[in-house]
Amino acid sequence: MPDISLTMVLVLCAAALAAGWIDAVVGGGGLLLLPAMLLGLPGGTPAAYALGTNKAVAIVGTTGAAVTYARKAPVDVRLAVRIGLAALVGSTAGAFVAAGLSTDVLKPVVMVVLVGVGTFVILRPAFGTAPPTTPVSPRRVLAAIGLAGLGIGFYDGLIGPGTGTFLVLALTALLHLDLVTASATAKIVNCCTNAGALAIFAWKGTVFWQLAALMAVFNLAGGMVGARTALKKGSGFVRVVLLTVVFALVANMAYQQWLA
Repeated sequence: MPDISLTMVLVLCAAALAAGWIDAVVGGGGLLLLPAMLLGLPGGTPAAYALGTNKAVAIVGTTGAAVTYARKAPVDVRLAVRIGLAALVGSTAGAFVAAGLSTDVLKPVVMVVLVGVGTFVILRPAFGTAPPTTPVSPRRVLAAIGLAGLGIGFYDGLIGPGTGTFLVLALTALLHLDLVTASATAKIVNCCTNAGALAIFAWKGTVFWQLAALMAVFNLAGGMVGARTALKKGSGFVRVVLLTVVFALVANMAYQQWLA
């Protein structure tokens, strides 16, 4: 357990609860949880401990949300796992590339893409609000495995922020899923990528397990409540949260790029 005050522990637990809810609804919980970890841990703590502990917390909430969704949403679990395994490969490759590449060069490009995506969702009110009326073709399934799996998995290993949100958008567009089903599928994919990343951090010994276990309880509660909220409120509600997270992600990346 790191040497931090009880007040800070409670703040981190509150952040884990909120992040679990956000992540379950539409992805992007890491936008809140990881900065909280970086600020909450004692000064001088290597960033790897924040990343590793963050993954140990997030995988619990993500798994809880995935189970909740799978019980009540029409999720193709086999397809989600196939995309998840591809994402695991992609994130590993991205992590290797990140070691020798400045991600600051890519962040402005990602911000432009996010603004474009947000604008598209605003201008297309029907996007992700209705389930598919025809079966998805094998070509689209392969595209989902390639883009949502390998492509976004690579981005997760290379940069990371907003991976869950990108997954929801890609799955909605490629497989014609409604936003609730896309969020459910994205949680299963996230379980695969988080497991791979956590294994690496655990192997390197950069996880505060006691703190992670405490925060994980709150993250799990937030994830399960968030999944139930999305299932109850429907795609229209998820769409509003999605737009909020997309533009929050743009603001966060802009701050990190030019003001921090």
